[in-house]
Amino acid sequence: MKILLIGSGGREHAIARKIAESPKCETIYCVPGNGGTAFEPKCKNIDIKINESSKIVDFCKQNLVDLVVVGPEEPLINGIVDICNAKGIKAFGPSKNAAMLEGSKTFSKEFMKKYGVKTAKYESFTDYSDALSYLEKSEFPIVIKADGLAAGKGVYICEDFNSAKIALEECMVNDVFKGAGKKVVIEEFLQGVEASILSITDGKTIIPFVSAKDHKQIFDGGKGPNTGGMGVVSPNPYVTQEVFNDFCKNIMGKTLEGIKEENFEYKGIIFFGVMITAKGCYLLEYNVRMGDPETQSVLSLMESDFLELIEASLDEKLNKTEVKWRNMYSCNVVLASSGYPGSFKKGLEIDIKEEAKSNVLIAGGVLENGILVTSGGRVLSVIGLGKTLEEARRVAYNNISNVNFEGKYFRNDIGL
Repeated sequence: MKILLIGSGGREHAIARKIAESPKCETIYCVPGNGGTAFEPKCKNIDIKINESSKIVDFCKQNLVDLVVVGPEEPLINGIVDICNAKGIKAFGPSKNAAMLEGSKTFSKEFMKKYGVKTAKYESFTDYSDALSYLEKSEFPIVIKADGLAAGKGVYICEDFNSAKIALEECMVNDVFKGAGKKVVIEEFLQGVEASILSITDGKTIIPFVSAKDHKQIFDGGKGPNTGGMGVVSPNPYVTQEVFNDFCKNIMGKTLEGIKEENFEYKGIIFFGVMITAKGCYLLEYNVRMGDPETQSVLSLMESDFLELIEASLDEKLNKTEVKWRNMYSCNVVLASSGYPGSFKKGLEIDIKEEAKSNVLIAGGVLENGILVTSGGRVLSVIGLGKTLEEARRVAYNNISNVNFEGKYFRNDIGL
């Protein structure tokens, strides 16, 4: 099979490497790919941007591509799956309508409410004055979310009225998210531990993947500003059988009911961002694609053929499919550029020793004149596997010494 994979991050490098394990896979065209996929034996980087839909379709037709796999949310929300399907090209991911579960916080919260998915109480606003008046009567802490896509940065946890007012101004007045924050969702703050549960659906069946735990803040101890994610452990030690059962009954099952009732065309990944509280599991958000850096950890534990799993979703055969997992733990430590999530240098040479290459997945790195250099804030993930979480941590952190670039920064407490 010839596969076209859209995206250029660590998630896409992980997906490419996993799909390449399948004996069915001949070639993976990475659009545009990165410095990691450039070195994968079955991969070819193609210089097309992720939202150039017509170019993607033309390339698929010219190169007899069998399947399109979409990594990031933006092309999904822009309807790339619908566009491919209309041209007779198989594509893995939700339709444009279904992708609104991530594309609009208000849409997703209304969906949750309609189908009884357990989530935090909320109100949505398009008028700054109305939102401010609501905050004046609210209890703190409180959460403010930009309604649209904000590259993972549109969520504010506000401890008091002043910080909430600043967050509102950034979203609605100063428009820091370029339109995505003109509408906001204000919701109650939930105290607990977060969990990420990815799953695959064909619109009739959902199969959950092994759970994961992301570490969002830049500094050890969960301090400092939020990032795209500084590391992940999988499975998440807080997702006990009791928590998992609660999730399946009150979140995942009711989500599937909603997908069926709304007649969503959904053959793809659903990512559930969950908060585990003293009162049970609550859904924070949907993502309509795999998470980054969760994917790097979760796929490293998958024993099943991922390409066959994708085909089962497209053929609506997930009810006859079992996903197999290694009986191990995965620890993923993200190495970032010094200064991230603020300003940072790019173009710094990355040196990865041969013995560590199979444990490294590139995120913000590109090939320039045959040399791998940094191109983003989160540069790469170093993965460790082990029979225990402690062993997985040890393997990951031992491997970090085999990876170097100027000013590399990482948290020391991933999985502690």
